[in-house]
Amino acid sequence: MDEAIIAYIRRVHNLLIGESTAERIKKEIGSACPPADGEGRKMEIRGRDLMNGVPKEIVVTERQIAEALAEPVGQIIEGVKVALEHTAPELAADIVDKGIVLTGGGALLTNLDFVLRHATGLAVTLADDPLSCVALGTGHALEERKTLRNVLIGSY
Repeated sequence: MDEAIIAYIRRVHNLLIGESTAERIKKEIGSACPPADGEGRKMEIRGRDLMNGVPKEIVVTERQIAEALAEPVGQIIEGVKVALEHTAPELAADIVDKGIVLTGGGALLTNLDFVLRHATGLAVTLADDPLSCVALGTGHALEERKTLRNVLIGSY
Protein backbone atom coordinates (compact mmCIF):
# COMPACT_ATOMS: atom_id res chain seq x y z
CA MET A 1 0.00 0.00 0.00
CA ASP A 2 2.82 2.38 0.84
CA GLU A 3 4.44 1.73 -2.54
CA ALA A 4 1.13 2.44 -4.29
CA ILE A 5 0.83 5.77 -2.46
CA ILE A 6 4.43 6.72 -3.34
CA ALA A 7 3.84 5.86 -7.02
CA TYR A 8 0.55 7.79 -7.13
CA ILE A 9 2.02 10.94 -5.54
CA ARG A 10 4.93 10.75 -7.96
CA ARG A 11 2.72 10.22 -11.01
CA VAL A 12 -0.02 12.74 -10.20
CA HIS A 13 1.88 15.44 -8.31
CA ASN A 14 5.48 14.98 -9.56
CA LEU A 15 6.51 14.77 -5.92
CA LEU A 16 8.88 12.25 -4.42
CA ILE A 17 7.97 11.13 -0.91
CA GLY A 18 9.55 8.53 1.34
CA GLU A 19 8.14 5.38 2.89
CA SER A 20 7.56 7.02 6.27
CA THR A 21 5.45 9.77 4.65
CA ALA A 22 3.47 7.18 2.69
CA GLU A 23 2.86 5.20 5.90
CA ARG A 24 1.69 8.35 7.68
CA ILE A 25 -0.66 9.20 4.78
CA LYS A 26 -2.10 5.67 4.85
CA LYS A 27 -2.70 5.79 8.60
CA GLU A 28 -4.16 9.30 8.71
CA ILE A 29 -6.35 9.52 5.57
CA GLY A 30 -6.04 6.14 3.85
CA SER A 31 -9.30 4.52 2.80
CA ALA A 32 -10.30 1.40 0.88
CA CYS A 33 -12.95 3.39 -1.01
CA PRO A 34 -13.54 7.05 -1.85
CA PRO A 35 -15.59 9.09 0.62
CA ALA A 36 -19.28 9.36 -0.21
CA ASP A 37 -19.22 13.14 0.02
CA GLY A 38 -16.56 15.20 -1.72
CA GLU A 39 -12.85 14.86 -1.15
CA GLY A 40 -12.94 13.67 2.46
CA ARG A 41 -10.12 14.30 4.90
CA LYS A 42 -7.09 16.33 3.79
CA MET A 43 -3.44 16.23 4.73
CA GLU A 44 -0.42 18.40 4.01
CA ILE A 45 2.65 16.47 2.89
CA ARG A 46 6.18 17.43 1.96
CA GLY A 47 8.52 15.93 -0.56
CA ARG A 48 10.94 16.76 -3.35
CA ASP A 49 9.52 18.33 -6.48
CA LEU A 50 10.71 16.16 -9.37
CA MET A 51 10.52 19.03 -11.86
CA ASN A 52 13.07 21.29 -10.17
CA GLY A 53 14.49 19.23 -7.30
CA VAL A 54 13.46 21.55 -4.48
CA PRO A 55 11.31 20.71 -1.44
CA LYS A 56 7.59 21.27 -1.93
CA GLU A 57 4.42 21.00 0.14
CA ILE A 58 1.06 19.88 -1.25
CA VAL A 59 -2.34 18.86 0.08
CA VAL A 60 -3.66 15.37 -0.67
CA THR A 61 -7.20 14.19 -0.06
CA GLU A 62 -8.78 10.98 1.15
CA ARG A 63 -10.34 10.55 -2.31
CA GLN A 64 -6.89 10.71 -3.96
CA ILE A 65 -5.43 8.17 -1.54
CA ALA A 66 -8.39 5.83 -2.08
CA GLU A 67 -7.63 6.07 -5.80
CA ALA A 68 -3.96 5.32 -5.08
CA LEU A 69 -4.95 2.27 -3.02
CA ALA A 70 -7.49 0.90 -5.51
CA GLU A 71 -5.09 -1.71 -6.93
CA PRO A 72 -3.81 -3.15 -3.62
CA VAL A 73 -7.36 -3.18 -2.22
CA GLY A 74 -8.52 -4.99 -5.36
CA GLN A 75 -5.77 -7.57 -4.82
CA ILE A 76 -6.95 -8.09 -1.24
CA ILE A 77 -10.53 -8.60 -2.43
CA GLU A 78 -9.44 -11.11 -5.08
CA GLY A 79 -7.27 -12.95 -2.53
CA VAL A 80 -10.21 -13.23 -0.14
CA LYS A 81 -12.47 -14.52 -2.91
CA VAL A 82 -9.92 -17.13 -3.98
CA ALA A 83 -9.45 -18.24 -0.37
CA LEU A 84 -13.22 -18.55 0.07
CA GLU A 85 -13.49 -20.61 -3.13
CA HIS A 86 -10.91 -23.07 -1.80
CA THR A 87 -12.34 -23.28 1.73
CA ALA A 88 -13.55 -26.63 3.04
CA PRO A 89 -17.36 -26.83 3.24
CA GLU A 90 -17.39 -27.11 7.06
CA LEU A 91 -15.26 -24.00 7.44
CA ALA A 92 -17.29 -22.18 4.78
CA ALA A 93 -20.43 -22.84 6.84
CA ASP A 94 -18.74 -21.29 9.89
CA ILE A 95 -17.70 -18.27 7.83
CA VAL A 96 -21.29 -17.78 6.64
CA ASP A 97 -22.49 -17.97 10.26
CA LYS A 98 -19.76 -15.91 11.93
CA GLY A 99 -18.32 -13.83 9.08
CA ILE A 100 -14.76 -12.74 8.33
CA VAL A 101 -12.55 -11.18 11.00
CA LEU A 102 -9.89 -8.75 9.80
CA THR A 103 -6.52 -8.90 11.52
CA GLY A 104 -3.10 -7.30 11.12
CA GLY A 105 -2.12 -3.75 10.30
CA GLY A 106 -3.93 -3.72 6.96
CA ALA A 107 -7.20 -4.30 8.82
CA LEU A 108 -6.91 -0.74 10.15
CA LEU A 109 -7.38 0.77 6.68
CA THR A 110 -10.58 2.81 6.81
CA ASN A 111 -13.56 1.14 5.10
CA LEU A 112 -11.74 -2.12 4.27
CA ASP A 113 -14.45 -3.98 6.18
CA PHE A 114 -17.15 -2.19 4.17
CA VAL A 115 -15.47 -2.98 0.83
CA LEU A 116 -15.00 -6.67 1.72
CA ARG A 117 -18.58 -6.94 3.01
CA HIS A 118 -19.84 -5.51 -0.28
CA ALA A 119 -17.58 -7.77 -2.39
CA THR A 120 -18.34 -11.03 -0.56
CA GLY A 121 -21.82 -10.54 0.85
CA LEU A 122 -20.50 -11.79 4.21
CA ALA A 123 -20.33 -10.13 7.60
CA VAL A 124 -16.90 -8.56 8.13
CA THR A 125 -15.63 -7.33 11.49
CA LEU A 126 -12.38 -5.93 12.82
CA ALA A 127 -10.56 -7.96 15.49
CA ASP A 128 -10.42 -6.37 18.94
CA ASP A 129 -6.63 -6.02 18.77
CA PRO A 130 -5.76 -6.44 15.08
CA LEU A 131 -2.08 -5.58 15.48
CA SER A 132 -1.25 -8.30 17.97
CA CYS A 133 -4.00 -10.94 17.59
CA VAL A 134 -2.13 -12.81 14.81
CA ALA A 135 0.97 -13.17 16.99
CA LEU A 136 -1.13 -14.14 20.02
CA GLY A 137 -3.06 -16.73 17.98
CA THR A 138 0.17 -18.21 16.65
CA GLY A 139 1.47 -18.47 20.20
CA HIS A 140 -1.68 -20.27 21.33
CA ALA A 141 -1.42 -22.64 18.37
CA LEU A 142 2.19 -23.46 19.22
CA GLU A 143 1.16 -24.18 22.81
CA GLU A 144 -1.42 -26.63 21.47
CA ARG A 145 0.84 -28.37 18.93
CA LYS A 146 -0.86 -31.75 19.17
CA THR A 147 -4.29 -30.28 18.45
CA LEU A 148 -2.86 -28.14 15.66
CA ARG A 149 -1.11 -31.16 14.13
CA ASN A 150 -4.37 -33.13 14.12
CA VAL A 151 -6.23 -30.24 12.51
CA LEU A 152 -3.60 -29.76 9.80
CA ILE A 153 -3.20 -33.45 9.03
CA GLY A 154 -6.96 -33.93 9.02
CA SER A 155 -7.40 -31.22 6.39
CA TYR A 156 -5.56 -33.18 3.68
